[in-house]
Amino acid sequence: MIFSENRFPPPIKPGAGFFGIMLWMWRYPMQRVTITIDDELMTELDRIIAARGYQNRSEAIRDLARSGIRQAAETLDKSRDCVAALVYVYDHNARQLSKRLADTFHDHHELSLASMHAHLDHDSCMEVTILRGKAAEVQHFAEHVIAERGVHHGRIVLVPTDLLIKPHTHADGTTHAHAHGPARKRRKRVA
Repeated sequence: MIFSENRFPPPIKPGAGFFGIMLWMWRYPMQRVTITIDDELMTELDRIIAARGYQNRSEAIRDLARSGIRQAAETLDKSRDCVAALVYVYDHNARQLSKRLADTFHDHHELSLASMHAHLDHDSCMEVTILRGKAAEVQHFAEHVIAERGVHHGRIVLVPTDLLIKPHTHADGTTHAHAHGPARKRRKRVA
């Protein structure tokens, strides 16, 4: 059954009543999923539920899942070259996590250009890493880092490098494409 562009069932209309809800459930069956969420994440989720006015946790989690699915579907062509910023927060006390992360980065040194490390509090650190490579490899690497046990939050922003490279012609007539910084005025030499 095709619902719309986002392929999800329409929400139950307010005031649908018991039979309206039963009809909706019959037309759009759902799966029951049990998940385990730590207290801190549940508190954050409850804040989102209150701020956005969700009727229940299930609807909020469905919306967040839909958003994540859309975001994942919008990723760029996996064969393109890209640069990316990988940002993640982790518990530096988590067993062997720092070593696992360091080993992961060393095993994929060709993808990592630079990293910045910040101590957020007694237990949490933030890393910001600039990556470069084929989008599929960069995405897979970032997802692996974010999925490590002890990494609390993570996000990757991919930018295709062909958006940064503009073809142009030089004074001598040669044309080619490569990245440039901001255009500067050239000073004329005095003879």
